[in-house]
Amino acid sequence: MKKPKWVVEKEQARRKAAADTVWLFGLHAVRDALMNPAREKLRLVVTRNALDRLGEAARHGPAPEISDARRFAAPLDAQSVHQGAALEVRPLDWGALSDACYPKGAARVVVLDRVTDPHNVGAILRSAEVFGARAVIAVQRHSAPETGALAKTASGALERQPYLRVRNLATAMEELKSMGYLVLGLAGEAEEAVDAAVSGQSNRPVALVLGAEGPGLREKTRATCDKLVKIPGAGEFGSLNVSNAAAVALYATQPR
Repeated sequence: MKKPKWVVEKEQARRKAAADTVWLFGLHAVRDALMNPAREKLRLVVTRNALDRLGEAARHGPAPEISDARRFAAPLDAQSVHQGAALEVRPLDWGALSDACYPKGAARVVVLDRVTDPHNVGAILRSAEVFGARAVIAVQRHSAPETGALAKTASGALERQPYLRVRNLATAMEELKSMGYLVLGLAGEAEEAVDAAVSGQSNRPVALVLGAEGPGLREKTRATCDKLVKIPGAGEFGSLNVSNAAAVALYATQPR
């Protein structure tokens, strides 16, 4: 039997509303989101123990819904290590690239070309915050969206480190160039080391472009970079994980 039109429309609206929100989980991720005034918080599901551990942070969110840990009420994957805390939120809006990445001194940004693993992106956000990057930029399609798994790996950095998802990566890279950024693409076969590429100009803003493990940078992305650089290794033993490569490259290009 065909569903009435109003039923179909109601189901579509419910799915759309669900797609517009994110469930964050884990005490650290939930606590930092609660303390972020820029976050729109919709629903807080906690065990009594987790509520006690969240302490004053719980006062900054919606009224907590107490749940049994064995039948946790938040709609999470069974594998999610929620620690008894989950928070439904709307994704953060970091504004325009030109505002978030406007260079002040030796600005650094990280650009990701089709890096889809939320754990990698979360780790990169954490490193970007540690090394003072202005933003992490990714393409809207074929990149990791804001998810609970990403937020948990970022260990709070998602609330403070701009994560911008753009429609066209090459266009965003050209915009960074127009702002004075030196755009460096990480590629294992490059001749020049990443630290050598900024020698004598470490106070210039730098964008570090990294591709997915395996495919690496797409041809258009490579062509848009000012130059390709590498992280030198001690031997032919393989390559770094993309999140480790981002951390090393950020450290190597810090002003000295």
